[in-house]
Amino acid sequence: MSATTMTAMSTTEKAGWWTRALAIVIDAIGIGIIAGAVSAILGGDLSSRQYQGLSTLFQAVYFTYFWSAAGKGQTLGSRALNIRVVKTDGSYLDYVGAFLRYIGFVISCVVFFIGVIWAAFDGQKQGWHDKIAGTYVVPA
Repeated sequence: MSATTMTAMSTTEKAGWWTRALAIVIDAIGIGIIAGAVSAILGGDLSSRQYQGLSTLFQAVYFTYFWSAAGKGQTLGSRALNIRVVKTDGSYLDYVGAFLRYIGFVISCVVFFIGVIWAAFDGQKQGWHDKIAGTYVVPA
């Protein structure tokens, strides 16, 4: 990665906080519906540990896959809003980087969403999970 590439990515337009938040809401609704349906088929209800476990597993797999190069850096919510996740050099994440970003996202949410809200005030529009994984969210 050259200095020119880094400069170009750091000055590239970034996706806004509200767009990013709406994409996550769309993804959360989809994951909740799927986890709820699978849990119901298996005989659980929405308050069961089974549902919570399935939801967590689905989230980890979903975000890791779609944030990686295999998913072209776009979840279904991101596709709907025409944004994508890229590394700070402009390339796509591998599975390890995407999973690291997911872990960072969980941490960002657990701490009263401060890590997610951070992106609204950061100069590069990066949340904690973006800083941990070295990513930007940009228009697709």
